[in-house]
Order: sequence, then structure tokens, then C-alpha cells
Amino acid sequence: MIENQKIEEKDMRKMSRSGEQENKAGLKEKLPPIETFLNQFPDYEIRIEIPEFTSVCPRTGLPDFGTITIRYVPGKRCLELRSLKTYILGYRNLGIFYENAVNRILEDVVKACKPVRAVVSGEFNPRGGIKSIVEAHYPRSKKTPK
Repeated sequence: MIENQKIEEKDMRKMSRSGEQENKAGLKEKLPPIETFLNQFPDYEIRIEIPEFTSVCPRTGLPDFGTITIRYVPGKRCLELRSLKTYILGYRNLGIFYENAVNRILEDVVKACKPVRAVVSGEFNPRGGIKSIVEAHYPRSKKTPK
């Protein structure tokens, strides 16, 4: 049994070192564009809930399921929901970690509509007894590490 534990620990260390490629998976893939329309009102918040978000774990190839919530205060433009749905469907077969998905969605929302502020939250279904909730904010408080 101790021998098996040593093998498992060795495999875990190997996986953590070899994960560098998976760490960036899904960040640069082309996705459908998010369209916008002209905002006509000042100072209000829009909340969009996407309860059927699906992507793929880049390490295991297994599907990930969760709810993505986008909250933003629009500037001059608002997100157009039909194109947002098409954009989100682009993640269905995309290998990407939870953290990367949430941060990429935030970056793409900011690029599309330039909101006053925004929060993207991903609440992912439990896998192996662990539930993850990832939240990213705009404007960013610190520069992203390289």
C-alpha cells in the first residue's frame, strides 16, 4: 500500500509539472463574436444567468457543467443576448479550466461592450466532491501575473 501511495504521489507531481500546456488551453481559440446594441439609459445593472454552461476539462477530456452569471453596468453599449448565447455555445467542446473560462468571458465581455464595471461568476457542478465558484471583476484591481 505504501508503494502505491509513492507511485500516486510521483504521478501527481508529474501531472502538476506537465500541466503548463493545459494552463493556457482555451484562452486563444476563436469563438463567435459578441454583438452589442446602443444603451439608452444611465447607471443601471444588467444581470444575465446562463444555467447550462458546458466546457471540457483540458486535462481529462471530461465535460464540465455550471452556471455563468454576468453582471455589468453598461457604458455606451449593451450585450446582445442572441450573440451571447452563440458565444457561450462555443465553449461546449472547448478544453478550458474553470478559471480560464470565467476570466476569458470577462475579457470578451469587456472587449465587446466596454462596461463601467462587470463581474463574471462561474458556479461549477461538483466533481469528485468538490464544488468550485470562480469570480472575476472589471476593472481589474491588479495586473494579471505572467
